[in-house]
Amino acid sequence: MKILVLEGNVTEVREQISTLTGKTPGEAYAAILREINPAVVCDILCPADRDHVGENLLLNYDGIAITGSALNIYNDGDPVRRQIALARRIFESGVPFFGSCWGLQIAVVAAGGKVIKNDMGREIGYARAIQLTEEGLKHPMHRGRPRVFDAPAIHSDHVGVLPENATITAFNAYSEVQAVEIQFGIGRFWGVQYHPEFSLKDIAATLRRYGKRLIDEEQSFQTLEELETYADRIAMLEEAPHRRDIAWQYAIGSDLLDRQMRRTELVNWLDHCSRLKKTQKRSSNSYENL
Repeated sequence: MKILVLEGNVTEVREQISTLTGKTPGEAYAAILREINPAVVCDILCPADRDHVGENLLLNYDGIAITGSALNIYNDGDPVRRQIALARRIFESGVPFFGSCWGLQIAVVAAGGKVIKNDMGREIGYARAIQLTEEGLKHPMHRGRPRVFDAPAIHSDHVGVLPENATITAFNAYSEVQAVEIQFGIGRFWGVQYHPEFSLKDIAATLRRYGKRLIDEEQSFQTLEELETYADRIAMLEEAPHRRDIAWQYAIGSDLLDRQMRRTELVNWLDHCSRLKKTQKRSSNSYENL
């Protein structure tokens, strides 16, 4: 099964994140998809830096996913415009489409919606008490999720206006749209405002990357030492999820500790892509036998 991963960041940010974590977000996303399903083959493209990705290329894939990004859609610029234009072509291609955080925002704008800065500030580390809507409880994207759960998150922007033919499947006190399905043309998009691809180490690395901004501007921490201690202990939980003392102190439950649970939406989307691929193959074989 071939999946195209679209890296949402510009070169400078990709290199910065790679220095901190050893992988660019696109590389990390592809690694998680392959870990979920070893039959997956991933290609990575960086549309923030490229002017054109042809539709014929898109049709070579069984699914296309967009990563998060440090960009803000309302700041415009070529890296943003390129990705919105590409998202429209993905919708037009009909290839199954998924996005985390920035990926959701790009799909929303490509389909006619609007993304704005969140007046409540940055949701960082975790999106707490995400609730599935009635539609979300029945949606295959969330199969296996409880009605209420926490998930890794980092965003200061969110959906302000939904496009037509969009269905909210999850929300919380921070954002009315924590997950959504969008039908646009012949395309269908599943997306989440949170990061099912993130590990607890990724959360720790994100806190360190934002660093002094979280102290000086956003008052999420009082000192750099406090931030580093928190990040160290969160990262420790990735390797030692049995450390109930740490998990209890930071209110981290199985929805964040359990890798399979944390990745629920990606697991279900890959299963969706696989099922579609098998259906299309059967249809093709039936046609050839006529």
